[in-house]
Amino acid sequence: SDEVEVERKRMLSTLLKRQPGIVRAKASRGGDAFARAQRCSSLPSSSEFELSRRTLSKGLIAASASAVLGRTVAAQAARIDVEQLLEGYQFPDEFPFRAQDFQRFDEGSDSAFYSSPRFVTHIDDGAINALTRFYEANLPQGPDVAVLDICSSWISHLPKDYSAGRVAGLGMNDEELRANPQLTDYVVQDLNEKPRLPYEAESFDAVLNAVSVDYMTKPLELFQEIHRVLKPGGVAMMSFSNRCFPTKAISVWTQTGDPDHVLIVGSYFHYAGGFEHPKCKDISPSNWSLPFAKVLGSGDPMYVVYGKKEA
Repeated sequence: SDEVEVERKRMLSTLLKRQPGIVRAKASRGGDAFARAQRCSSLPSSSEFELSRRTLSKGLIAASASAVLGRTVAAQAARIDVEQLLEGYQFPDEFPFRAQDFQRFDEGSDSAFYSSPRFVTHIDDGAINALTRFYEANLPQGPDVAVLDICSSWISHLPKDYSAGRVAGLGMNDEELRANPQLTDYVVQDLNEKPRLPYEAESFDAVLNAVSVDYMTKPLELFQEIHRVLKPGGVAMMSFSNRCFPTKAISVWTQTGDPDHVLIVGSYFHYAGGFEHPKCKDISPSNWSLPFAKVLGSGDPMYVVYGKKEA
């Protein structure tokens, strides 16, 4: 629609004009600063809807019922728009982001940051269940199927009865990966230090990344590697919410909002090359669209941007 196109152009303009900088999170640089991901909604956003929601959540909740209803309608509209943002979108000729967009407040060793295992979940149960249902509906299954879970941990959010010949995991912490019952094999590797994946070409039917794409400092190199290890027609699924470790998330992520993130991840697919046009699915739990849910910031939204390797 015309409204979606206007919003896309506005967000892209905001991204391109954004002043470089690093979010100064109220936390130390140490690995123990956060036990689990924090809601990123306290960080700046170029999304007008997100800004409106945050304004309301900071003391204007006593607004009239009609005003709240208006915000709820806007929420539904924003929900639809997010899924439509990538449809027919014409990306700029050149990758629009700069080196400083991938800097972080904490440029210390990621291996040190993740050295202590975190047996916690970084999104709430509603978002986890939504992602599991998405996997159930969209992932291939069977003895000949191979799946790679990058930035993996002690849980992959796959359905309990999911069946595949291979579910490989690549993550940062040996103890977490060893505790994951759905992995058939795993590798410990820092993708920001070494984005090349340690697998043969055309090895996997699907590559998954749950709530970690915002930490990738070399996304084009990584997405080119994802393309290399996928079989023709294979799919890569990048899921994300509005939670993060703010000292470790890249600058362009912490300074923008959810709709912008859809365009950012979609651009990774596009500029890596060899993928079909990326798509977005808003899988946020149904209670995320209920009155007051977004205003109060209750529950975690959930989005998947995915792309298929050209056959």
